[in-house]
Amino acid sequence: MQIIKSNDKAFRSCLTRILARGDRSAEDVESTVKKIIKQVKEEGDAALIRLTEKFDGHGNIEVSQKEIKASKKHVKKDILSSLKAAFARIEEFHRKQLQNSWIHTGEGGEITGQLVRPIEKAGIYVPGGKALYPSSVLMNAVPAMVAGVDEVVMVTPGSSRGIDPVILAAADLCGVSRVFQVGGAQAVAALAYGTETVPRVDKITGPGNIYVATAKRLVYGVVDIDMIAGPSEILVLSDGTGSPEWVAADMLSQAEHDEMASAVLITTDEKFASIVEKEIKVQLARLPNRKIAEKSMDDYGAIIIADSLLEAVELANEIAPEHLELFVREPWNLLQGIKNAGAVFMGYYSPEPAGDYFAGPNHVLPTGGTARFFSPLSVDDFIKKTSLISFTPEALKSAGSDVVRLARSEGFIAHAESIAKRLKGL
Repeated sequence: MQIIKSNDKAFRSCLTRILARGDRSAEDVESTVKKIIKQVKEEGDAALIRLTEKFDGHGNIEVSQKEIKASKKHVKKDILSSLKAAFARIEEFHRKQLQNSWIHTGEGGEITGQLVRPIEKAGIYVPGGKALYPSSVLMNAVPAMVAGVDEVVMVTPGSSRGIDPVILAAADLCGVSRVFQVGGAQAVAALAYGTETVPRVDKITGPGNIYVATAKRLVYGVVDIDMIAGPSEILVLSDGTGSPEWVAADMLSQAEHDEMASAVLITTDEKFASIVEKEIKVQLARLPNRKIAEKSMDDYGAIIIADSLLEAVELANEIAPEHLELFVREPWNLLQGIKNAGAVFMGYYSPEPAGDYFAGPNHVLPTGGTARFFSPLSVDDFIKKTSLISFTPEALKSAGSDVVRLARSEGFIAHAESIAKRLKGL
């Protein structure tokens, strides 16, 4: 892992390499994904079963309700208890995001307003393969449930042994309507277009690998999506106070996700940086996921020495990280300067994993610098807004001449006549 000063000549190239790690050429991936989407769109279940057998080694698509309901029996009681506790906190947080419809009556008697309605069907993608992610079930399904979505459909890669009971237990806890053990681009295509078995949904949320992300991008417009999620990342901003051991642990908590993950420390204290680097090596040696974390740290990890906390904040805003830890003595003093981050963790006792599992805010966050314009997954992602317009004769008479004038200025005579014909009788 590289330690580099922000004023070094090589600094910019180092930062660019880290930020562009998710931009690897996707031409071959896109071509493959397009073929998969086309097959599922045209052949439905036949293609979905064939592709699932090819990639996951089984052809059983839907998990029965009986199996879902029985899953809790196969989950350890303490794990189930923690899932329920996390569910309660996540639900409480997301209920605060609920919006209400509103209506306004103007001076002329016209009524305008906004109707807030949930989407009817949501599809959530829960990753599988390298690890189990019951937390992703909660984070995707709870805001949909809170929003009032009628049907929440879950897809997740399975195997010949089925889906792990803890994933099914989390789905049952959230009231997921149906569960399908399919993954990859084929699962996204099935949700977007529907098959004989898998219902077509209105929106797809949830992270996945490059094939899933590419598929989501390609079906956008046919169906809505939350965001294009890339490799996980953490940026720790430090003033040289607090425990270097904790900083190293927090950085490794993201590095162990996968080889493309990124963990960066920006600090104003060069001695602190050196201690963190040594501590990372010590902790790496004890990690079960050492190979994954080590490659992540070697390829996309960095410790940056900044001249000041002001410069550190400027760099943080430029990076726009998924997870930003303000590991400083006075984190609230820096918060006002933070413009771009998926989630901000305040101080020594707010480690990123607390947000991953339990704090309450959603852990589905923008990556790869997209925190500049994307927000965390929320109840907002599962609602739609409809404008409401109601004019009385008096209100139309008052506003009509302005509407006619503006329509004619744009050359839309039929628009103008639509109003003018009504005005003749008023």
